[in-house]
Amino acid sequence: MTIEWRYTVEPDLAVLSVSGHLGQEASHRFTGAVGWVLARGTGPVIVDCTELRGWSVQGQLALAEAARRLAEHGRRLELAAIPADGSLVPVGDCPPVPVHCDLTAALAAHRTQRQTATGEPDEQRQAVTGRPEEQRQEWRTGGWSG
Repeated sequence: MTIEWRYTVEPDLAVLSVSGHLGQEASHRFTGAVGWVLARGTGPVIVDCTELRGWSVQGQLALAEAARRLAEHGRRLELAAIPADGSLVPVGDCPPVPVHCDLTAALAAHRTQRQTATGEPDEQRQAVTGRPEEQRQEWRTGGWSG
């Protein structure tokens, strides 16, 4: 069993949505997706697990390795909507990985951080410039159906 993924670049962050089962067979595909993420975009990366049916210990270790790789490039990995069992394999040398209950909560947390940093809501910045700060870009595997 493998995974499918969709990578979306948002203003100041990125979302890597994953579907399927993140097990030993799929960990190499996930590692490739993280390489794609590193080559395109900046800022924190939220791994959206909403469509993920489950993960194995090997899949969780692939997530820990992704957190390390991203940290080496000054980026942070965050998780949203982890599988129902909620278990994570602790890895001693892994950077902290924030976990959000769902993607909406993760995006809201980043909007709040951005508003605190700039002192103005996103809508106000868009009204002043007349356009969104950045264009949204998206890439996906051929089997993505989410």
